Amino acid sequence: MGRLVISLVFALILLASSAVSAAQTPAAAQAGGQAVDVGAIVRAFTAKETEFRRALNRYTFTRDAMLQTVGMGGQITGEYNRISQFIFNDRGERFERITRFPLPTLTEISFTQEDLEDLGGVQPFALEASKINLYNFKYIGREQVDELETYVFDVAPKVMPKKVSERFFQGRVWVDAADLQIVKVRGKGVPEGEQRFPTFETYREQIDGKYWFPTYTYADDELVFPGGQTVRLRMKVRFADYKLFRGRVRVVEEGEPGETQN
Repeated sequence: MGRLVISLVFALILLASSAVSAAQTPAAAQAGGQAVDVGAIVRAFTAKETEFRRALNRYTFTRDAMLQTVGMGGQITGEYNRISQFIFNDRGERFERITRFPLPTLTEISFTQEDLEDLGGVQPFALEASKINLYNFKYIGREQVDELETYVFDVAPKVMPKKVSERFFQGRVWVDAADLQIVKVRGKGVPEGEQRFPTFETYREQIDGKYWFPTYTYADDELVFPGGQTVRLRMKVRFADYKLFRGRVRVVEEGEPGETQN
């Protein structure tokens, strides 16, 4: 009887030790009764993010950004609308060509350089490739997003930068369990400093059968400023008309000026 008790106690100690070790190992988790290699998933989708950001530099697209402040009764009190084409010049350099930009009527808030940077970086893609190693990733579990089965991660900077100009993402990402690619993000740009930035959601679609590029960003949030002012901000950003840039080819007929004769 004494030996049996000792054996049971020893077995319980081993079981407890194993449970603690499992809880302290971030590289593995359980999902649907199956072990998930969290480290491998993070490496896979962050590598895809790097690939996608590079691929985007070869595409033209349009962006329609609408920001509105909303009053107590739901009326629009101010507006910022900027429609742009991101295209290439003859030297193969991409630039923004603004096609519509009426005079903004925002009075309660101002559209800052950080807002513009978030519009072009944090909001559509969340994770900047060069900053991947500066983030912590916490596995949350699995979730169905439309017809996709996804892994869910909370993401935050390892160290919050002091300068507002150093833009980072803080929030949640949904990763397609089959392709290990981010298909949805929700969060905000940080740090905020004296400014305030909305919590947004960005949805992606597959372009050319391989790249998950952003197509729609939405936010409807109350921004509470340090002085106590509260402003409701609504934002809709649409990305469309993705086309792979293949360069310009000029056909020179024989005898045209500029042709080199041997």
